[in-house]
Amino acid sequence: MEREIEQVVQAIIIASDPTQVSLHQQALAYIGTIQQNAASTWQLALPIFVDQTPEGSRKHPSQARFFALRVLDEFFDNRFEPLDGETFRTLQQALVSYIQSEYVGGPAESDAPFLRNKFSHTLTLSFLCTYCEQWPTFFSDLFTLIRPTDNSTFNRHISLLFFHIVLEISGEVADQMIKSARPYDADRHARDARVRDAVRERDAARINEAVLTLVAEGSDRMLNLRKQEGSNTRDLDAAVEVVDWGIRTFGSYVGWIDINLTVTPTTVPLLFNLLADPSLPIRLATSVALLRIVSKGLKEPGDKLSLFKVLSLGDVLDALEDKTRAQQTERGSDTDEGEESYREALGKLLNVLGLEVAKLTDDCPNEDIRKEALALMAQLLPVMLRFLADSYDDTCSTVFPLLQIILSGYKRSKKISTEPIDDTKRSFLTSLLQVLLTKMKWDPDADPADADEDDNAEFEKMRKELRTFMDSILSIDQHLVTDAVRTLALNTISAYQNGISLDWHDAELGIYLVFIFGEINKTGGKGRAAFCHAPIVDKDRRKATDYSEYPLTTHGEMLYALVQSGISSYPHHAVSLQFFETVSRYTDFFKIRKECIIPTLEAMVDNRGLHNENPTFRLRLFYLFHRFIKEAKNDIPPDIITNITQSILDLLPIEAEIKEVDDSDEDPIIEAVKSSTFDSQLYLYETAGILCSLLFRTPEQQAALFLSLVKPLMNELSINLQASTKGVQDILPIVKVHHIIMALGNISKGFPDYPPTLPEGYTLPPLDVLGQVAQAILMCLEAMNVHKVVRDATRFAFARIIATAGPSVTHFIPPLMANLLAHFEPSELVDFMNFIGLLVHKLQKDMFDVLDQLIGPLSTHITALLSQPITGTDDERAHTDTKKAYLSLLNNIMSNKLQGIFTSDRNSASFETLIDNLRRQAEDVSDPSSQKVALTFLNKGVNIWGRPILDNTQGGLPGFDRFIYERLVPTIFHIPSSAEFNIKDGQMMVVLHEIANLLQIICHIRGAEAYNYFLSVFLPSQNWPPETALEFTTKLRDLDAKGFRKYFTDFVRSSVSLFPLDTLSLEVAPGRAGPRLKQTQDDKLIALTRSAI
Repeated sequence: MEREIEQVVQAIIIASDPTQVSLHQQALAYIGTIQQNAASTWQLALPIFVDQTPEGSRKHPSQARFFALRVLDEFFDNRFEPLDGETFRTLQQALVSYIQSEYVGGPAESDAPFLRNKFSHTLTLSFLCTYCEQWPTFFSDLFTLIRPTDNSTFNRHISLLFFHIVLEISGEVADQMIKSARPYDADRHARDARVRDAVRERDAARINEAVLTLVAEGSDRMLNLRKQEGSNTRDLDAAVEVVDWGIRTFGSYVGWIDINLTVTPTTVPLLFNLLADPSLPIRLATSVALLRIVSKGLKEPGDKLSLFKVLSLGDVLDALEDKTRAQQTERGSDTDEGEESYREALGKLLNVLGLEVAKLTDDCPNEDIRKEALALMAQLLPVMLRFLADSYDDTCSTVFPLLQIILSGYKRSKKISTEPIDDTKRSFLTSLLQVLLTKMKWDPDADPADADEDDNAEFEKMRKELRTFMDSILSIDQHLVTDAVRTLALNTISAYQNGISLDWHDAELGIYLVFIFGEINKTGGKGRAAFCHAPIVDKDRRKATDYSEYPLTTHGEMLYALVQSGISSYPHHAVSLQFFETVSRYTDFFKIRKECIIPTLEAMVDNRGLHNENPTFRLRLFYLFHRFIKEAKNDIPPDIITNITQSILDLLPIEAEIKEVDDSDEDPIIEAVKSSTFDSQLYLYETAGILCSLLFRTPEQQAALFLSLVKPLMNELSINLQASTKGVQDILPIVKVHHIIMALGNISKGFPDYPPTLPEGYTLPPLDVLGQVAQAILMCLEAMNVHKVVRDATRFAFARIIATAGPSVTHFIPPLMANLLAHFEPSELVDFMNFIGLLVHKLQKDMFDVLDQLIGPLSTHITALLSQPITGTDDERAHTDTKKAYLSLLNNIMSNKLQGIFTSDRNSASFETLIDNLRRQAEDVSDPSSQKVALTFLNKGVNIWGRPILDNTQGGLPGFDRFIYERLVPTIFHIPSSAEFNIKDGQMMVVLHEIANLLQIICHIRGAEAYNYFLSVFLPSQNWPPETALEFTTKLRDLDAKGFRKYFTDFVRSSVSLFPLDTLSLEVAPGRAGPRLKQTQDDKLIALTRSAI
């Protein structure tokens, strides 16, 4: 056996040394086998851990001994049956002998402290296996070692080992967090319950007595050592360690043993003394122990109340909060993280105490107990408010759960009573509101402009949580909140206006309260009514109404004072930014006090806003300025528009940023065009376009201003176009071309959309300038269409130019399409189809010729693409997106009455293929969203092409009736009979409703022919009983759309089995310009129907 032991030890040493390359993996595999076979190899592991040299030191190296403990852990863990007698005696003797030699007479693993913790865990696992049946004297044996008979002092090493073992036992048998982290095992669960019950019955009292005795003695020793001048620091640290671990141990088991053992006339004073001990670890451990005592479940509410009375913890926490707050004040700016963690622990203790008291006040049926609990809660509330007001957010947030419970109780009382809240509650809510408002301030040393600061994100999160409490108070007493917010906001704004010095965080809070007042004031109106007391005015008369004569609401007063105060000039970015956030949020205010528009715009365009020296601030202002102008544009005086626009011209030049690309697989051009700075600047270009559009009453002035905006950009575009075509490997010109095209598109976006029908007297935008812009962009695309970013930017810009210029730029579309398709990546296909859909919507009949040329090749390409096998998640997503975009485009064409392109001379030959592909898409149950869109197209198709032909000159499409009867109708009935069709799926239900609509459209369009076909031909051919077929056909004919959808859904739900699978084909008849159905079924089906008519 010695040889085997040495072999294992050598393998462990080699496995611990990665430099031994040749043997390292082999050694790891070998010791892995040793651990996996712990049922037998424990006999090797035990001597490796405990064996000694003749001199008394441990024989094997620490890493080998640590591994030996892992093998023993493996042996003990998951063992739920007793050990055999010989094995138990061997292990017991070895472990006890080791404790005696190492902890009683030895150094307690001083050279390898990590072994102490590991051994305590191993000993705990052995305890769990043996305590109930084989080693009931486990604790008795341990107690004899803690204080030997010949020594009056406790053995410190054994004491600490004892503490660690009890902690481990508590964790294994009672800690719900540890239990929930493991997979559930019924045997383990039962074993743990047996051990728990056995400890309670046999040793709980002695364990508790031993722990408290050791803690009390250690506490006395600490006190004596602290009194002695020049005492040994090492001795004091040793005493502190014993008390610290003792209290931790006490706290670990108070939740699962009899509370009469843990809460006694001797333990309570001891715990309160330790709660105020100079040692921080002891104070923290004691607070946790008290928290677990307080939260311990007791059956009777009266027992819980008695526990609170015995502890009198409210008084203690009140005193300690006062003491620690005074110390915090004395420290000033010198932060002591340890002491702050102690205040945080006290806050948690108060929170749990309050939650337990709240259970009595809310749930206890005994009125006397409830009254006493309410009195105790009243004592806790002021202390809770002081913790809530703590400047450290971690401490402040400890009482959030308690505060939430209290406010929830107040809200419940409010709902069941019509009486106003009593004075006590109102006083508390008033104090709470003041604390919340104060806590909403930024820290004076914070820098809100630093977006990378984690502290700033945490503050914003804290502010939101405080808002939720304010909202709770709002639902209890709205006027209390609105009055407090109004008073603080107006006082702050007034103080600044009167020249009183304000800290920046006070000023920012005052404006922030104006910002959130619209959310707080639940009784306020909407739109203009939120800001002035005006009568209801019809929508078409609002522009002509002078709202300045009407008095302001509270929010209106606050906004008016805000603008007039000049606080936008406050020399701190957070204050001025909050000002701009507020005014851009409430633009309706400026419609009723138009005199506030000019001072606000002046602040926005000077160095307080857009021209501020802080780049991050400026970028945010680009958006806020855009938002303000867009919402208030109809109220901006026309005579200042040119000046405003001129004032931002210096911000329009584009500065491209070229960043280093870390990933060599990324396209450097695509990465280079990604710029948050430029994305923000796009808002400014659109705003310039909006301002220019407001000069519609003076077309010449508008054209001149528009040209002054786009001319510099087009010149820059020309310069960079030339630079990009010189063959120099420089991506900067390409990036600039991309940015300039995007900018030109956004300027165009600022103008209103071209109306479908021009109203009388409508002033068109400067179409000639827009044409120049479109021409310039198209020239760039022709020269640079190999670059995807240029193609993307061109689609972006043309979508906006066409929306503004309408039919005047349609002649650019054919060359635009040709160049967009000259170089094409699969990823662009969806964007391209969406772009075409937008053009169809905007230009309608003007897109006919373009679509007539495009739809055939596009459909062929899409069909081929969708038929390719899907090889992965990305492929599946691309496949789905492409199909949705294609189907959406087809429906867009139908909705805009351009269906003629499908049956034109150019495309008629491929019509049947197209329509049958759509039918197959409608059958694809695996993609219900696309299925629904395909059915929508078929609905529209039946409505257009399925009409009866009259004199061969008007009506439907020849042969389409045969497609309806022979292909579409079987498909309709096949879909819900598919095994994959799940009627419980909401998307499938939408598909079913679309099928019901299609059935009714067929019958409505084809009339009696269709009803007779269903009743006399199709349904009988599917073996439907005559009475069922008659009922179905009658419902189909007589019910309205909503009624039939419900009937059809219920019908399918109850009789899916009636729908069989049928397969038919569609092809073009030779020599026909239009589609014609090939007769692949018995023509008698159709003939019977027509003869019946």
